[in-house]
Amino acid sequence: MADPYDLVVIGSGPGGYVCAIKAAQLGLKVACVEKRKTYGGTCLNVGCIPSKALLYASEAFAEAGHSFADLGIEVAPKLNLDRMMGHKDKTVKANVDGIAYLFKKNRIDGIIGTGRIKSAGEVEVTKEDGSSQTLQAKAICIATGSEVAGIPGLDVTFDETTIVSSDHAIALPKVPKTMVVVGGGVIGLELGSVWARLGADVTVVEFLDKVLGPMDQEVSTAFQKLLVKQGLTFRLGAKVTGVAKTRKGASVTFEPVKGGEAETIEADVVLVATGRKPYTEGLGLADAGVALDERGRVEIDQHFKTSVDGIYAIGDVVKGAMLAHKAEDEGVALAEILAGQSGHVNYDAIPSVVYTSPEVASVGRTEEELKKAGIDYKVGKFPFMANGRARAMLKTDGFVKVLADARTDRVLGVHVLGAGAGDLIAEAALLMEFGGASEDLARTSHAHPTLSEAMREAAFAAFAKPIHI
Repeated sequence: MADPYDLVVIGSGPGGYVCAIKAAQLGLKVACVEKRKTYGGTCLNVGCIPSKALLYASEAFAEAGHSFADLGIEVAPKLNLDRMMGHKDKTVKANVDGIAYLFKKNRIDGIIGTGRIKSAGEVEVTKEDGSSQTLQAKAICIATGSEVAGIPGLDVTFDETTIVSSDHAIALPKVPKTMVVVGGGVIGLELGSVWARLGADVTVVEFLDKVLGPMDQEVSTAFQKLLVKQGLTFRLGAKVTGVAKTRKGASVTFEPVKGGEAETIEADVVLVATGRKPYTEGLGLADAGVALDERGRVEIDQHFKTSVDGIYAIGDVVKGAMLAHKAEDEGVALAEILAGQSGHVNYDAIPSVVYTSPEVASVGRTEEELKKAGIDYKVGKFPFMANGRARAMLKTDGFVKVLADARTDRVLGVHVLGAGAGDLIAEAALLMEFGGASEDLARTSHAHPTLSEAMREAAFAAFAKPIHI
């Protein structure tokens, strides 16, 4: 019998492949099992990567048709959806091929097949042809991610043509004239904005009375107004009671959460984007004794260990935000722990980004959370309208908002609505990782002219006064 693996990872998404690579770099013998034909999980194959390719391409298309003229560039853009989808597919292929290369480089055994835990030390892998093999493992990592959740309490049949999930909304064969998006969260707004920019009439139906539920209220309100200016329509505080196919497409029936008459909207395509749920089907967790919590997530301790010694779990399948980079951080930390080091994740400094136009990014606490916790805080804000680089780029929508402890000045949260927010938020995350204050950020020299100066000015506004307003 061959020597057992030090670690077998089930799932090759951002959490799984990063955990496998880091463990191999630390000298462990590693295998990674993936049920898809390509590595990368949901994120690289049908989620983060392809959606960002379409977001960027559709944004460029919209800019060419609307704002290029103001820059002195006169063009008449014509949409070639097939080529845009080709760009998306090439991007996906480059990324998944990259994972295969990294596995080979780090001497990781990548195994295509469906993994099932037989015991704390065994993973059975069933291949596409029906054959199987059993891997011996000193440690097993469950990194199987999440799947489309559907609408709670409502049985929705996805035909992936007229009633589609986020997995298939990235591959529509043509631009629908009308689209209803069920869910005003990150996925719904990102994909809804893609098709709106390409010409669809998009209506978003959301159960809550705001978009981006957990987001800072001020940011959420300002962001929604910008999306309305871009042509999206919103029906907030609406409970969806039915989604059905019709002769011409599909329909969504909803009623006001606070009471009132039901309403039905028909559209060519209905995108159901109401979140995701942990993927644990077929893993054999019950037989292995691995406990799940009330939401179907794998229960873990502070070291990612499940209720069974030798079995660990990370990423979307466990508690916490369903974010690719959160899964990556956990993958690195677990690999370090298994190698005898002190792996750790600071969950208070994990950023969240919405890749719309403009982008929305956040790290740390919102004003609402600080008020609820009874924490005395101060606010510093700075608009991109007053930023020289933003003016030059015609990207003046939005603002930066810094929340700091009123007594210590330690930064507790940063929220950015504007161009490049997803990149700018890294500066705030780094500051918070080291317990920095708003004065620390304000006194750090920032290159001029850059969008990052808005971060500095907001920090100035938190501990003293901004310079440029």
